[in-house]
Amino acid sequence: MQIGERIAFYRQRRGYTQSQLAGLVGRSTDWLSKIERGERQLRRVDVLTELAGALRVSLGDLMGQPVLMEEDDERDNIPAIRDALMAPGRLSRVLFASDAAAPPDLRQAEQLVEFLWADYQRGRIGEVVERLPRLIHSAQQIEDAATGQAPDVRRRSWAMSARTHHLAATTLSKVGEADLSWIAAERAMKAADEADDPLVLASAARAATHALLAVGRYDDALSLGETAARWLGPQVAAGDPEALSLLGMLHLRTAVAAARRQDRAGADELLGQAERSAVRLGEDGNYWQTGFGPTNVELHRLSAGLDLGDMSWVAKRGEDVDVAHLPVERQVTHMIDLARALSFLARDDDAVDLVERIISSS
Repeated sequence: MQIGERIAFYRQRRGYTQSQLAGLVGRSTDWLSKIERGERQLRRVDVLTELAGALRVSLGDLMGQPVLMEEDDERDNIPAIRDALMAPGRLSRVLFASDAAAPPDLRQAEQLVEFLWADYQRGRIGEVVERLPRLIHSAQQIEDAATGQAPDVRRRSWAMSARTHHLAATTLSKVGEADLSWIAAERAMKAADEADDPLVLASAARAATHALLAVGRYDDALSLGETAARWLGPQVAAGDPEALSLLGMLHLRTAVAAARRQDRAGADELLGQAERSAVRLGEDGNYWQTGFGPTNVELHRLSAGLDLGDMSWVAKRGEDVDVAHLPVERQVTHMIDLARALSFLARDDDAVDLVERIISSS
């Protein structure tokens, strides 16, 4: 869809008339009507930002940030993921205690969730979507059996569930299921609380910031990210590379939240904090599937610039960033961001060429 069509889509979803939305941004109904029909072009970032705020969506939504949709074959398992997350048995362990099934092998479940995380980073979203329903069911059964287990087994059980629901939240956000992503993120946080491990909790908080960003709750994303970052203090002080990576990613996600609410100073400060963590880490690592390091900081700086309207800067600088050594998912996200900037600058041929490169390499 073109920008005008997206505006019309989100306006109707919010229940606004053209007159109401036009009034919210101080424009005439005729102006908005022409924008929606494509008779008038809209390339001013400040106006797009106003519209995004009124419609309670991100600037990327209106600009055409791609959403990965399920495949057309038999691997559309989003309804099955929804059923797994919203099963009545998850509402009360007391009411449904008699329905509890024997749990699967914990070690195998731990291995499977890490295997699927690797698939996610390779860009194999279809495979992850296909296998998530069964993995979520396994995590639920392992949760049910955790009570009464030895302390180490109990903590591992809850950590496995937190990792599973984190993966679900991140994947669901990728395919445009923002509300389901929030449900999965909430489950990840609750499981992480029980796991009694600050790294598991910080990782789950990262999932929740993704979900909050997806539904446009930028202030809440900032609050959660900053709180989780403080929680990592002792591990960061000790120089733990896993903690440094999680801290850096929390700062990067909150920097994006600040940029989307048009807080340039806040975004710059958070990016600076992430950069300091990357310098301490000294590499582009992948602890906890963060892909964190100096290059990822640069990619988020470009992403924040995109949300702040610095299209020319993003297009110029983005073409010089080497991402070949990063996980495929990060490479593709960067190329999409760059294509969006090129398209906004009316460099449509360059944007199309870049998208075709993404498709041919996938």
